[in-house]
Amino acid sequence: MTTDSSEIPPTKREARKQDRRATIVAAARRSFLDDGYAATSMSALLTTLGGSKATLWSYFPSKEELFAAVIEDVTAAFRSQVMGELMTPGDLEATLVNFCRSFMNKTAHPDAVAAWRLVVAESGRFPEVGRIFYRQAAHHIERALADYIARQIEAGRLRDEGAIDMARMLIGMTAAQQNRRLWGVEPAGVDGMDAEARRFVDYFLRLFAIGRT
Repeated sequence: MTTDSSEIPPTKREARKQDRRATIVAAARRSFLDDGYAATSMSALLTTLGGSKATLWSYFPSKEELFAAVIEDVTAAFRSQVMGELMTPGDLEATLVNFCRSFMNKTAHPDAVAAWRLVVAESGRFPEVGRIFYRQAAHHIERALADYIARQIEAGRLRDEGAIDMARMLIGMTAAQQNRRLWGVEPAGVDGMDAEARRFVDYFLRLFAIGRT
């Protein structure tokens, strides 16, 4: 009988390193989301965390890598949920409605709104902010949806208008609500999300579903 290496518990030393890394990411998360990218510095984080500069830099050699870890942390649960839903066999319309509902619900979370505002506000001065956010968060969601759409095209349920372009169109419709939150004209909340998710999917299927008008 063999043991999966992923099931082997970490050593005490590895567990301490994981805990320390998580502590650094948690402190950086609050600093980036509350104060912004420019105002967050490795030196200031050391004041909060304690320890040596060498130790901090051994975990994250640059501010860009630390920011990437924060975005990974902010979006991990969302990405896992969305990808799980898209991989679960089920009705095309119901799956897409679940995707849109989850997307709007998760992007309504205060940390998601703060991250989005940070990217919009600072990616002009710091292009790495936009690139990191796209690579660590948006790209994964876009790619997962495009892969799902490609499978539906192959199964003969959707017309082929380019899976990635089709995915971006649906995401763009759901992101419109996020924009209203960023502008401060609509509070975060789940009211109406189900109806909006169904409406967006209906628009999408009218355009691309085979045999639907």
